[in-house]
Amino acid sequence: MRSRKFQRPVRIALQGAGLGCVMAIGLTGCRHKPVLPPLPPVIQPMAVLRLPEPDPPPMIPPVQVELPPVPMASGATPHRERRRRPSGSSATASSAATPPPDTTTPAAPAEADPIGSLSLGGEASPRAQQEAADMIASIQNRLSNLSASKVRQERSQVSRIRNFRRQAQDALSSGDVEGAKTLATKARLLLDDLEK
Repeated sequence: MRSRKFQRPVRIALQGAGLGCVMAIGLTGCRHKPVLPPLPPVIQPMAVLRLPEPDPPPMIPPVQVELPPVPMASGATPHRERRRRPSGSSATASSAATPPPDTTTPAAPAEADPIGSLSLGGEASPRAQQEAADMIASIQNRLSNLSASKVRQERSQVSRIRNFRRQAQDALSSGDVEGAKTLATKARLLLDDLEK
């Protein structure tokens, strides 16, 4: 009998716990059903009011300015004289044998040119060609005097120096003395760094 006394309260407790679980599940609702937010209220479209366009600003009359006349340079174009051609075949033969005298003034030496002035190109002075050739020869001599171990260690640097020297020689051969000097200077500077 005792066992029945204990069974009844346990059964009531289990029934109460089960009822509480069922109520808790029932009150929370279904998890799979999403809650949608309420839709915003529909607003009636309003009529757009057009503002009247403002009056254009009053026109300011343009100011009449009288400019002084543009000064014209007189003698801006050089006066060219036409040479008369001698008539007859004997005159043409003698003029072909002796060239006409050069009326232009001789060019100033290269040292007198201001720094930054552009050269006309054409024939370079023999002294400049000799300087470029001497620089190239000096670089070649210094390259050949480098030790083999140094050449192996700095292979890429030596290759760049040889490339600049070859380009300088090609430029000098084609008549570009300034380009040859520039390339030879680059090779010389790289060689100076290599020998340090």
